[in-house]
Formats: sequence, C-alpha cells, structure tokens
Amino acid sequence: MFASLARLTSGRSRLVLYFSGVLFIIAGALGGGVISKLSTGGFVDDSTESAKAAAIMEDRFQAGAPNLTLLITDKRGVDAPEVATAGQAITTRLAKEPHVERAVSYWSLGKADSLRGKGGDSALVMARISGDEDEVADRYEKFASRYAGEVEGVDVAIGGSARANKEMFDITEDDLLKIEMITFPILFIVMLFVFRSLVAATVPLMVGGLTIVTVLLTMRILTLFTQVSVMATNVATGLGLGLAIDYSLILIKRYREELANGADTDGAIAIALRTAGRTVVFSAVTVALAMGALLVFPFYFLRSFAYSGIPTALLAALISVTFLPALLKALGPRIDKGRILGKKKPTVTNPEDGFWHRTAVTVMRFPVPIAAVVIGLLLFLGAPFLDLKMSLADERVLPTSSQSRQVGETLRKDFNAQETQALNIVLSGTPGKGERGAITGYAQQLSQLGNVARVDTEAGTFAGGKKVAPPGPTSHQMGVADSTYLTVVPESQSLSEKGRELVRDIRALDAPYDVQVSGPAAELHDGIESMTDKLPLGLGVIAISSFIVLFLFTGSVVLPLKALVLNCLSLSATLGVLVWGFQDGHLEGWVGDFAVTGTITWTVPVLLFCIAFGLSMDYEVFLLSRIKEEHDRTQDNTKAVARGLEHTGSTVTAAAALISIVFLGFVFSSISYMKAVGLGIALAVLMDATLVRGVLVPAFMRLAGRANWWSPGPLRALHARFGLHEGDGPPVAPGAANVTDAADAGERDLESTHRD
Repeated sequence: MFASLARLTSGRSRLVLYFSGVLFIIAGALGGGVISKLSTGGFVDDSTESAKAAAIMEDRFQAGAPNLTLLITDKRGVDAPEVATAGQAITTRLAKEPHVERAVSYWSLGKADSLRGKGGDSALVMARISGDEDEVADRYEKFASRYAGEVEGVDVAIGGSARANKEMFDITEDDLLKIEMITFPILFIVMLFVFRSLVAATVPLMVGGLTIVTVLLTMRILTLFTQVSVMATNVATGLGLGLAIDYSLILIKRYREELANGADTDGAIAIALRTAGRTVVFSAVTVALAMGALLVFPFYFLRSFAYSGIPTALLAALISVTFLPALLKALGPRIDKGRILGKKKPTVTNPEDGFWHRTAVTVMRFPVPIAAVVIGLLLFLGAPFLDLKMSLADERVLPTSSQSRQVGETLRKDFNAQETQALNIVLSGTPGKGERGAITGYAQQLSQLGNVARVDTEAGTFAGGKKVAPPGPTSHQMGVADSTYLTVVPESQSLSEKGRELVRDIRALDAPYDVQVSGPAAELHDGIESMTDKLPLGLGVIAISSFIVLFLFTGSVVLPLKALVLNCLSLSATLGVLVWGFQDGHLEGWVGDFAVTGTITWTVPVLLFCIAFGLSMDYEVFLLSRIKEEHDRTQDNTKAVARGLEHTGSTVTAAAALISIVFLGFVFSSISYMKAVGLGIALAVLMDATLVRGVLVPAFMRLAGRANWWSPGPLRALHARFGLHEGDGPPVAPGAANVTDAADAGERDLESTHRD
C-alpha cells in the first residue's frame, strides 16, 4: 500500500496536486455555507421520560416549557395604567404570532405576583414557540425584531432558550473567524521555529487548509441525512488543522532525516511513507476510534462530534500521505528554501547526544522516585474532579453582552419563583373532567415538597398543601378528555442538584394515575442518567479499540494496558483543573468572562475525554512505533526506549505545542463551555507530551523490562501474522525479546546505554 502511494505521489505528483487543487475549490464552494445548515440543540435523549412527556405536552395540549421570555421594564411601575395597557397589548399581539402556542403575562394572569419583579418596575411575558430547536430558531427570527427595544411605550428585552440558541448560533459563526485570525499568525511564527524554513512552515498550513475544507464539505453532506450540531464546526476545524500539522511534522521530519542519511527525494519519500506514513495512518485510526465512542450516546450534540471528528482524522491522514508527498516531490530541495534558523542542510546527528535521550536515561536511572513525583502531581491536579457537578447549557454559557443572559440574570435576582423553568407533570388515563377529585389531593402533596413554590392545575393553584387560588384564565387548557397536566414552579434554580432532587421526589410520590415529568430539571436529570448508562460502553469502545491498535503495533499486551492507565491518569488531572477553574471559578478573568455557576456543562467531560484520549493515543503510536523499530533492530529494551524517545521527543513536543495553540484559541470563544473544551484539550495534550511521554513512559518501561514485550503465545502468533511491522527488514517476532541475551544485558547495564 505505502509503496504504491510512494510511486503515485512521486511519479504522478502533478496529477495529485491538480486533483487536490480542484478538490479544494469544490469543497470550499460547497462546504463553505455549512453553518447555516447546522443545528443548535441535541442535548435531549428522545427515549427518556422527560422527552416523551414533552412530546405529549406538545401533541395533546399544545403547551410546554416557555422558550421565549419578554422582560418589560418601566420606571412608572408595572401597575401603572399606561404600562398595564402596553403589557396586555404586547401579550395579545405575541399570542397571535404564527406558531406561538400560548402567551401569558403578569397582566393576562390577573397580576400574578410571581411574574412581577421585586422592585415593581418589571414584569414578564412568557410564550412558547412550537417545533424543534431549528424550527423554533427559524420562527423566532421572523418576528423577534418587533419585540425588542421600545414597544408600546415600554422597554422590552428578549430572553429564553429561543433567543439564547439564536445568539449561540451567531456567536459560533463569529468565533470561527475570530479564533482563526488569532491563532493562525501565532501558529505560523511557532512553525517557523519548528520547521526552520519559510517553505517548510507553509506546507502544513496548506495540508491543514485542504483538510478543513474537505471536512466542511463532509459535514455539509452529513446534514442531508442527520442533524449536526453547530458546535461541531469549531472542534472539527481545530482538530483538522491540528492533526494536519502533526502529521505533516512527523512526515517532513522523517523525510528530512532520510535525506540527511543520503537518500534522494524519491527514496526519502518512499521511506517516510513506509515508516512515518504508516504511523500517521494508524494514529488517525486511533483518533477516529476514540471519536467513534461518542456514537454510543443518544444525543446528537455528542454524536455530531463523532460525525465530524471521524472523517476529520481520516481525511487529515489521507491528505498527509497523498497531497503532502506530492508537494514534497514538487518542491524537492526547495523545502528548505527561506531557511531562517539552524544549518542550511539537514545533517546526521548522534541520537544519543540529544536532550530527550539524556532525559530518558536519567529517568530510567531513577524510575521509582521520578515516577512517584509525577504521579503525585497528576493525582493532586485531578483531585477536584471528585467534586464534579454537571448541568445543562443555558443562557449563562453566553457572554455578559448577550441579551438572553442579561434577562436570565434578572429573572434569577429579581423574581421570586423560576417561572420559566417550571416542571410539567402529565397525568394520563384520568377520568373525564369533573371527576378528577384525586388530582386535588395529589396537587396538595406536590405543593408540600421541598423547593416547590406552587402547583398550578385545572382545578386551581396550590401552595404549602392548600389551595390558594381558583382556576385561572388558562386553567381550562390544562386538561383534555383522558389526560391533564400540572405545572410545578420551583423556588430555586432548576438546573441544579436541587432541581434534580425535586424531579426524583416527584417521581417517587404516589400518584393516582400514570405520571410523566418534563421540564428543564427533568431533562437535566434524564440526560445525566442516560449519559451515565452509556458511559461504560463508550469507555469500553475506546479502551478495546486503542488496545487492539497498540497491540497490532507492538505485539505486546503490557504496553497497551500501560497506555490506557497513563492516559486516564493524565486526563483525570485535566478534568480536575477544569473543575477547579470553571466550576469553582478560579479561571474567571484569566480566560475571559464567563458565568460561574458551580457546575460544568454536562457534555464537556465526556467530549473532552474522547478527543483528548484520541490525541494522547495518537502520540502513543508515534512514540511506540519508533521504540518498536529500535527494539526490533537492537533487541535491547532500555536502548530502544532512550533512542525511540530521542527520535520522537522533539516531534511529539512540537506537535503538542502546535495543536495546543490551535485549541487554546478556543479560549477566545464567547461560549464558556467551548473555552473549557479548548483549554482542556490543550492541557491534556501538553501534559501527555511532557509528563507522560517524557517521564512516565520511560520510567514504566524501565521497571517492566522484558515484560514490556510480553504477550501470550496465541497472541504472539496472531501478531506475527496480522501485526503492523514497521521499518526496514523483516519483522522480529514479539516473543523474541523475552529470550535474547542482548535484552538481558541491556537491562542489567543501563550505564552501557549512555556510553555507547
């Protein structure tokens, strides 16, 4: 396969470059407008009770949680005749808008106290726009401008999830451009230092650009068949650029290395593809498999990152082993044109004189104390993760300039009850109207639960176990022939542990009929439960697929297990930092403005884990492939580790630094959970490339010794037949290292490695 690629890219380099140019133009033209086809939702599992109850609310009652809130403010007070007239007029007008199922307000509900601000100068109008997230966004846009600013002589601010989703969509589109404008110049400057010439530094950006536009085209095609979250574009473009640079770096480094060893351009390309190219392909497979774990979760928000991440990894590899070699062939010695640092031509260096070789030797002299210090540090950083608290994304993930966030903060501060976050309880199989006496007793029990402000029913309003108000103007809409619903308004923030506890209390309460609960708190509870249920399967997919790839590379069952343990250790440290920084708020101001809610958006940990795990395994494949190559050649475990780390240490560190710059650009996003994802990936990659690859891997491999390469006899035979053997010459049987005198001698005399 790689020999054929070498012949194609060297012998038909112009054809490959022409085809790549045409692909770039077509993909850019067709994929450039993909954002307009993407969705803003995807946080709900349709199989959960809350989702089914929400569907019943929509179908039977044309009702549900309000998704549009108008905050009306006037210094004259909301009870002033002119303000009351204006408020009622706005409510009536809003109720007549197409697809607005219901609109109620402080004035239409007989001056309901919970819809009036504490200062008496503000009040609410609440409405529900029918449809899914995309339909709501489209319908909202058609009339929203008529209700913003000064309307009917009063000030109106728009909030609610409809407004928040629209702002999130617009901000995501703006963030893409902003992040690219910030990160690209920084990337290019750093790449000049890494690649040491102007032309060589430009090549990975060309590979990255082609990767990004093809990924956007792929996402555009996917939107024809399924919903894809708009948030996936940020990660897809960042991952595409980062992987393209990583893969370009490893291929160009090996290409230059072979040139320095005396190979001509065609020979250097062929060897680079057979060695580094093979590593790139299977590294991409590892990333794709890790991203594929997101497919097991029943939320299209998470699946969207798999839809975009899998093709991103594979396309980055495909372009790197086709377009890049063709470009190297066309450039020839001009790859070093515009050299700004170092020697004019690459030269052969002694691998045992380098920094990473000396580091590995030092670590392997004192593996236990050095590893203990690093593990202790990672455990310390990961400790806050034990206090993880998760919540749904709401308007608080938006910047302070967002109107929906401002309205939401006003509701939390100035209004006594959480009207916009009420729970709806659907009672099915009830008797006909007038024969629902049992519902009164049930409503009384509900109103006595903790964190309940009141319960609204078709029979009236209940609070503290008593009926406190007769049926209101809209109460008759709360029942049909054999069904009714009750609305439970909580006292405190619904998207919290208190909100989840209220959901559990309601579901545990004896009810006279079949009960289903919907609403924000129920969605949060069911979403976390659904994610938790699927988490073992997702982790299993990652673990098994990573184990298989690393086994095929190394023929060992010990090294894959080591990789899994060390990756989990470094990722727990990353998640601990995020809990400390975002949940507890210690990074507020350092990474820009964000609302400190005491929680983390519940999709962040699993999303971060899958992406960062894939990238960590990416570097693991880079390192182990070279260690395996050295071990097959020398049969000396210690020498192979030191030389393998020297060959890959600078490459992995540079690749980690570059991809970290890409994802650190997400810190400039205006959406708080994208800040967390970007910072988390950058931290995970940097810790993995330094502490794990530079310290823990050589320490572990020194302590394990010959056992590094052990596997049971049947698996050794399997690897001999199907394993991925890299490098020159015939593969060495994985079990051979267990019985050779050379390996024993290398293990007994570490000092000899340093003297060779």
